[in-house]
Amino acid sequence: MRKFSKVMLAAGVLGLMLTATSYAQEKKEEAKPETGKDIALNVRKGNCLACHLMPGVPDAVSSATIGPPLVAMKARFPNVAVLRDKIWDASKTTPTTAMPPFGKHQILTDKEIDKIVEFIHGI
Repeated sequence: MRKFSKVMLAAGVLGLMLTATSYAQEKKEEAKPETGKDIALNVRKGNCLACHLMPGVPDAVSSATIGPPLVAMKARFPNVAVLRDKIWDASKTTPTTAMPPFGKHQILTDKEIDKIVEFIHGI
């Protein structure tokens, strides 16, 4: 019985160590700052791939044709503020757009929009 208690104690300690290690790893991953790419590809946030093709993005296995492909963005939007306004509320310039007003309806925060703009402008 004594051996069994020691084995159970050792198993319990090992279990706690594994749980603590797993928890620490999760916390470390949570601490990683979210990038514009993370937000743009996140189906609960930007979800850009639902409507736009994005070349150079490995996850871009999409046949999305609702919005224009996100290509040559620096040439199309030399003024970054215009691109940001388009993401914030595309209906300002295109009243019949299907694009959600990410800023106007507070779907994304201003910081998240800034990160997406930085990412998309680099495509």
